[in-house]
Amino acid sequence: VQLQASGGGLVQAGGSLRVSCVASGRTFSTTATGWFRQAPGKEREFVAFIDWSGSGLFYGNAGKGRFTISRDNARNTVYLQMNSLKPEDTAVYYCAAHRSGSVMFPGSYEYWGKGTQVTVSS
Repeated sequence: VQLQASGGGLVQAGGSLRVSCVASGRTFSTTATGWFRQAPGKEREFVAFIDWSGSGLFYGNAGKGRFTISRDNARNTVYLQMNSLKPEDTAVYYCAAHRSGSVMFPGSYEYWGKGTQVTVSS
């Protein structure tokens, strides 16, 4: 399976942005997916997780309260809606397919896509 994140860009603080993760290859509808982000000089940080059905959601501190993860299996796409953005949300956002283990750890994922840059100006 291949995952490709897109939809990043430059937004002012307080604004909103929706990034997408499109999958190709094996059956995406049975694949749990996570979003992570990585800012320059920092470790990759867990943002949000969604199970294959879309009913199981989990958010890290980075995404709790302001971000919403969702999926459209008919379109092989997982979304991350980001609201009330802050300059500290500036990072490259990545999606990946969950393999096994804790949903918060990057090592639990495979098939990392190329990230999409999100920049929030103050």
